[in-house]
Amino acid sequence: MKILLINTPRSPHNMILKSAPAEAKKYIHKKLIGPPLGLMTVAEAVKDHDVVFFETKGEYDLHPETTPPLKDLVLKLLKEHNPDVVGTTVIASEFYFAIEILQTSKQFNPEILTVAGGLQTSLTPEDFTDPSIDLILPGQSAHTFREVVEAKEKGISFETIPGIIINNNGQLKKTKPRTTEYNSAKEDFLMPNRKLIERWKETYKVGGNPYPSTYIFTSLGCPYRCTFCSIWCQFGGKYLQRDVESIIDELKQVDDYPVVRFADANTIVNESTIEHLFDRIAQEKIKKEYIMDIRTDTAVSNPKLIEKLAKNGLKVVICGFESFREEELKRYNKSSEAKLIHEAINIFHQNGIMLRGNYVIPNDYDEDDFKALSDYTSSHKVTYAGYTILTPMPGTPFYDEVKDQIIDYDLSKYNFFNSVLKTKLPLEKFYENVGKLWLIKKGTDVI
Repeated sequence: MKILLINTPRSPHNMILKSAPAEAKKYIHKKLIGPPLGLMTVAEAVKDHDVVFFETKGEYDLHPETTPPLKDLVLKLLKEHNPDVVGTTVIASEFYFAIEILQTSKQFNPEILTVAGGLQTSLTPEDFTDPSIDLILPGQSAHTFREVVEAKEKGISFETIPGIIINNNGQLKKTKPRTTEYNSAKEDFLMPNRKLIERWKETYKVGGNPYPSTYIFTSLGCPYRCTFCSIWCQFGGKYLQRDVESIIDELKQVDDYPVVRFADANTIVNESTIEHLFDRIAQEKIKKEYIMDIRTDTAVSNPKLIEKLAKNGLKVVICGFESFREEELKRYNKSSEAKLIHEAINIFHQNGIMLRGNYVIPNDYDEDDFKALSDYTSSHKVTYAGYTILTPMPGTPFYDEVKDQIIDYDLSKYNFFNSVLKTKLPLEKFYENVGKLWLIKKGTDVI
């Protein structure tokens, strides 16, 4: 079978960047930097077939001026490879691009089997009614995709495959549930084939680092229940920990990547596992720089562990402060306390770790709220502070809480850089205030 897997472009909408003062623009996120790990895993699941992998984010980053519009790019790929199956993965802000990829495929050849997977198929599968979509694969679907390809090859009905959704001209039909789920962190783990992204490797550079970075996950899901977060919702509240030796094996296979970003919601959940992992990294003399997400309460409770990680390569930590107010953290069900932020900052800085602290800005902030946040972050400086807009991501508890207040349903704006709720301040003034916050930092490094 000929299979074409296409990673979607990123959304161009970023009102924070557009509204920020010129001197702040260089610090504001313009893109997520790293390979499409999920789609690479899907490719590995069907490696016995004729697989073509295309990374549009990397392509547009490499050739921003000369890469054709998405439809033309997809048509070129379709004409060149004439696939039997086209698949893509979907998050909210890239939903329309995914639909465009599948629509273009069907227009080129109605006999192509089109498949959608990824985060959004798990959170809001009911959105995938466009007739260009044949199958929707929620959950960790790499192995399920292999079942789909084998069924098509053998002429077997897709209704025999459990846990998928069949789209019949906008009518969605679920097949029978799976009796046992695939565990992509344990026995069903698939090693991503990084040879697939060699063409775009130079685009995976973080800040001013001259070397490309790669993603490796040590866990899937999250045991916490922040109301605005999609990750725990995607996994139904499950937390799946990878085996240490599996991670070590993968680290040994990424010699071309001196920088490794652990792509976990929270890298340190099971402290003993991470301590054992870094003991093994030291034993194997694996020399890399690591980036990971660590909660403030985790750092405060485990200062010796943070010290060990720093000695063995941890260089950058991304920390979701979310808010400087206890009542806001309680509203978000953050399960952490604002008073721990200062202590966590000190622990990271004492160990020479560059810290990116992220805050989310509610739509009801007025000038006094922005002044209070600015004063707080100015006295709690990190190397690089990030400020995004509290966004009701479809499929999360926060979405259900505020769905009657949403004024913009354009999914391409659901990337935390645009307000889709009515703001207390005039919208232009709200964006202006958020943009100015990005100037507050400890140093000049951009992580």
